[in-house]
Amino acid sequence: MSSRRKFLQTTALSVTAAGLGSWVKAADPIVQQNNKLLQVGMAGFTFLNFNVDQTIAMMKRVGVSNLSIKDFHLPLASTPEKIKEVKEKFIAGGVNIYAAGVIYMKTKEEVDRAFEYAKNLGVDLIVGVPTVELIPYTEEKIKSYNIRVAIHNHGPEDKLYPSPANVYTHIQKLDPRMGLCLDIGHSLRAGTDPAKAVKDYGPRIFDLHIKDLKTNAKDAKATELGRGVIDLPALLKALHKVKFNGNCSIEFEMDMKDPLPGIAESVGYFHAVNKLIS
Repeated sequence: MSSRRKFLQTTALSVTAAGLGSWVKAADPIVQQNNKLLQVGMAGFTFLNFNVDQTIAMMKRVGVSNLSIKDFHLPLASTPEKIKEVKEKFIAGGVNIYAAGVIYMKTKEEVDRAFEYAKNLGVDLIVGVPTVELIPYTEEKIKSYNIRVAIHNHGPEDKLYPSPANVYTHIQKLDPRMGLCLDIGHSLRAGTDPAKAVKDYGPRIFDLHIKDLKTNAKDAKATELGRGVIDLPALLKALHKVKFNGNCSIEFEMDMKDPLPGIAESVGYFHAVNKLIS
């Protein structure tokens, strides 16, 4: 039985037990206490097939304003002037760029470029993948720039960081500004329950890529939030418990040439769970 079905059944039972009037009264304070809600964002890879204007339009349609930008919208080699131009375009469209990435770093020069890019963009978070050998150098840059790095886990195919544990092993004794971007889909495919990862590594999790999977197999395909096997209510409860204050950024990897319906459904499901457990 899917997490979506469990969630809907639980909700229905609550409504039946309390009565509709009591349910509405109980829900009102939750809606008012927005400061307790987890923040929702979008991971830039979702918009691989769309330009900046189209991306802004879709984010407006689904009511999400926080974006982790990808380099196909703003190349890493962009001049400071170009970065300023693109950033101002997003701001004018009501979109806040809160992070840059995923950025792959295989040389010291690529690490340098990533930090300059983030500095010019005005963000304090890089979602990145430095090689293991470059982690000490990346830590030096973190101290120099005061910009955090969240290393992204990429699933069982990835030779560097297949699971959150593989990231944590390398960073646990380093500067506290070196952390994880927990991709919950890749985490599950690598054999780690996302809610458990939050409990285990909470203080080091700076960002999340939120998605759902049709199965928990290593080659599982993506689906809309709530239609798959990932238990989103359990994940959000774990995030509340560790007082997570970053973004839960939806990364929609299904129907990527026509993603808007699936994004809208996923955002709606996230908001519903978020409000009911906050």
